[in-house]
Amino acid sequence: MEPPPDIFDAQALDLEFWLRPRTIEVIRPASKERAKLLYWKDGEIIESAYQDLCHLMRDVNGGNEARTIDPKLFETLWGTQAFVQRYGIDSPLEILSGYRTPASNQKLREAGVPAARQSLHMVGRAADIRIANLNAEVLGGLVKSFRQGGVGFYYRAGPRGGWIHADTGLQRTWKG
Repeated sequence: MEPPPDIFDAQALDLEFWLRPRTIEVIRPASKERAKLLYWKDGEIIESAYQDLCHLMRDVNGGNEARTIDPKLFETLWGTQAFVQRYGIDSPLEILSGYRTPASNQKLREAGVPAARQSLHMVGRAADIRIANLNAEVLGGLVKSFRQGGVGFYYRAGPRGGWIHADTGLQRTWKG
């Protein structure tokens, strides 16, 4: 297979990509959990796997409270991971933040962490992610190319680098 482009573009995907079964591999660094789940097959969500994914996206910093996560968010996360796997990048998707309780979101704001007052994290429609060995600019460009919502680019120096905020709200981008 040819080497990956500088910036991936999901609009180049064919229909066959979207019809295949969807297995997502995720890790939660904060809780040290890891899962590889087949959550969609033959046009339908597999309810038990979907519930497991919602649990993994719980507020691990705010009492482990969970809520239903927008299935469209999982589509973007799966699509991102599956797309880069085509180019040999087979790392799990790191979920840095999924659902946040309003109290947890407020604590982040008070600590100076970029968290919107009306964050879509609080309604199960956002995740902060990264993929090892894929820089934030490239990852964010790919997530943006899915055209499913907002994309925030958070750059940080150091070995772990930055992260990307992906949500199912209005299409928009920003840098934080």
